[in-house]
Amino acid sequence: MNSNQPGTHIIATLQTTATELLESFEGCQSVINDLVATFQLSNLGDIYHNFSPAGFTAVVCLSESHIAIHTWPEEGKINLDIYLSNFERNNDGTVQQILDRLVSYFRATITANQILIR
Repeated sequence: MNSNQPGTHIIATLQTTATELLESFEGCQSVINDLVATFQLSNLGDIYHNFSPAGFTAVVCLSESHIAIHTWPEEGKINLDIYLSNFERNNDGTVQQILDRLVSYFRATITANQILIR
């Protein structure tokens, strides 16, 4: 692996009218578990927390790095932070596919997106 390109890091803000998907983590947790399995990532531990009255935060620590999500149902807003290193294999395309899958799950549009090449 090229030591000058250790990985891609995407930080994005999404907007959705499907605010019911932002209220609790259970549906999203299932999607994240599927993504981890599909892309053969290594989950080292995760924290999911529902807020009262609604909204959730999720952080999944991966041996490849992390996926983090925070939702604001009252605003229809989702913040995503996805980073995968390229230490053992090139995960650049995987980062984009995870973003695309989460955008699809939340039925959202991307309102802000930063792609950082680490």
